[in-house]
Amino acid sequence: MSKLSDEDYRTVPLHATLALASLVVIVAGMKVGSDLLVPLLLAIFIAVVCTSPVQWLHRCGLSLRLSAFLTLMVLLGFLSLLALLVVNSFSTFLAALPDIESRLYEQYWNLLNALSAHGLAVNPDQVNSMFAMDDEDSWMPTLLGEIGNLFMQSCIVGLLVIFMLFETLNFRDKISRALENPAPSLKRFSEFSLTLKRYLAVKTVISLTTGVLVWLSCVIIGVEFALLWGVLAFALNFIPNIGSALAAIPPVLLLLVAQDGGAFQAMLLASAYLVINFVLGNLIEPRVMGQALGLSTFVAFLSLVVWGWVFGAAGMLLSVVLTMTLKIALDSHPQTRWMARLLGPGKRRLKDTRASDARLPPWRREK
Repeated sequence: MSKLSDEDYRTVPLHATLALASLVVIVAGMKVGSDLLVPLLLAIFIAVVCTSPVQWLHRCGLSLRLSAFLTLMVLLGFLSLLALLVVNSFSTFLAALPDIESRLYEQYWNLLNALSAHGLAVNPDQVNSMFAMDDEDSWMPTLLGEIGNLFMQSCIVGLLVIFMLFETLNFRDKISRALENPAPSLKRFSEFSLTLKRYLAVKTVISLTTGVLVWLSCVIIGVEFALLWGVLAFALNFIPNIGSALAAIPPVLLLLVAQDGGAFQAMLLASAYLVINFVLGNLIEPRVMGQALGLSTFVAFLSLVVWGWVFGAAGMLLSVVLTMTLKIALDSHPQTRWMARLLGPGKRRLKDTRASDARLPPWRREK
């Protein structure tokens, strides 16, 4: 191996500075264009997940276009049914919101009286001034505006998914005609696509299972708006570290102030959330995904902060998915594989290595 010359060593700081400057420009561009990038990224991830059932239907004897059409129809039917149920549950929640607010206000005054009885006096006017809003700044117009914006974004994402799914049917042929030597690029793209589809499918199934179990727990314990909390648990399960805790706060707080609830029922529901997320997130998900699709705890939390700053709330939901996509893309090329390993959870036992490598393609297994 040839040694680096003095000239090469002198150019290292320049190259590092240029790389850092390029990274800053890219991140700033993503933040400015977040309104365009967020629907596009959501559509890409949904289209990637939908390619698996399309290929399965094609292997069963259907044409690719018919397989894509049937997949889209099933997805549209499922999402429409879920949207109707969620809208119905949300409208019922809005109707019951004044009563919930009065009960929360009553518990708030009970808490202030309890603190005063123990010698810790709190000025209610100062607390109210921190959260009070003027009448003209009511939250209802803001909420309706956000719902309308969500509906428009959903329509855009749906149209993008339709066009992308049909576009992927002949994507390999386009790459073959565009490149002089398409074999290496197609091999890396196939590896990247296979690993990404597997990760997205597993993560979606785990999140869906979490939502169903939370819904069942709420129904058994007797929490109001169980479907709404199940959908919230499904969505927030994509947020690392704090997503499960955020999903548990509204139903536990609601059960705590409910007339037929109390501290025991709230603790029972919180325990159900804890058990569900511990079993699925710490026992089942790592075993199903394997070490190759893992992230270190620091990288997962850092991705939450960075993508949340770039894309807002949508970035927090997509933080792990985006970081895993970046890791899979880095791992698909030999020259950048070392960066993907830096994002991983670290050293593993030989038994875990063999178990996770057995699920990888032959060219990806460690020697």
